[in-house]
Parts: sequence; C-alpha cells; structure tokens
Amino acid sequence: MIALSGSWTDPSAIGYPALFGGVLLGSLVPVVPTGAVVGAAAAIATTTTQLSLPLVVLLAAVAALLGDLVTFGVARAGSGAALRWVARGQTPERLASARVRFATRGWQLVVVGRLVPAGRIPVLLAAGALDYPWRRLVPAAAVACLLWAVAYAALGIASGGLFDNPLVATLLAAVLVLAVGGLASLVATWLRQRRAGR
Repeated sequence: MIALSGSWTDPSAIGYPALFGGVLLGSLVPVVPTGAVVGAAAAIATTTTQLSLPLVVLLAAVAALLGDLVTFGVARAGSGAALRWVARGQTPERLASARVRFATRGWQLVVVGRLVPAGRIPVLLAAGALDYPWRRLVPAAAVACLLWAVAYAALGIASGGLFDNPLVATLLAAVLVLAVGGLASLVATWLRQRRAGR
C-alpha cells in the first residue's frame, strides 16, 4: 500500500500531467476548453490536499505560454499564409494600421487577445504575419498567460469555496468557466457588431 502512494495512482501524479497536457493541447489546437481544465484543477486544489494551487497556476501558465509561442512561431514561419489569413477582406491601409498598432501597443494586444474568448489565435497569427519581434512577444505572452491562469483558477477557487465535495466543486468550476467564457464571447460579438454598425 505504501509503495502505491507515490505511484501513478496518486491523484497528484495524474492531475499535474493532465492539467499541463490539457492546457498545452488546448493552446495548440482549440478543442480542449483550457479554462475549464484550469478551473477544475483549482477547485480540486481548494477542496483537497492532492494538488497545490500555486503549482496549478504555474503549470497552467507555462503550458499556455508554450502553446502560444508555438502558435506564434508557426505564424512567423509561414508568414505568407498567415498574412493572407489576416489580410482577408482588409485594405492595405488597414494592414498598415495593424502594423502601427502592434508596433505601439503590441503587448496590450497580446494580453487582451489571451484573455478574450477566441481572441488569442487571431492576435498571435496577426503578430506572426506582421513580424512582431520575439523579444516583445515572449514577455507579453508570459504576462498574459499568468493573468489568464490566475483568472481561471479564481473561478475554480470560487466553486471550491462553495462546496467541500471535490467532484461537485470541479463540475461547478467547469460550468462556471464555460458560462463566463460564453458570456464574454457574446459581449465581444455584440461590441464588434455595434462598432461595425457605426
């Protein structure tokens, strides 16, 4: 029995790799709801001693950062295809304006893109296509990923604080994260439509 406590059957031995792998995969291919993964892990860390909350936040931020850097790197390497994707329906003036925006406040665009639902990939593709420098992207993406991990962990902490049962807290964290993401997406769509109507 004692030998099993440190083995792969230990929830922390499963939880940390699942958290890291889930966030990394979702950051590369947006099929995994990464916010829900972080929220669920934070809920488990809050309601049990199996996971450490600071380690949950750190692993989530590092996995998200790796995914963002790979996405940006692919956009830079294939910048012709990325530029065509960004340039769809855009005038040369708007593209020039986008370059200026990235040159003057690119770090803000990277941070906001990470925090806004469905904003991360377009921002990273645009940054890569417009040759945004690595030396500026890496610190901005690191800050963005840390803020993102803290925000979604906070939702998990909120659900963990409401329920002592780890299963209920985890399920509530996932639902809460998806609901907040859906609401933010609706607000972003409404703002975009409102701006387009002007």
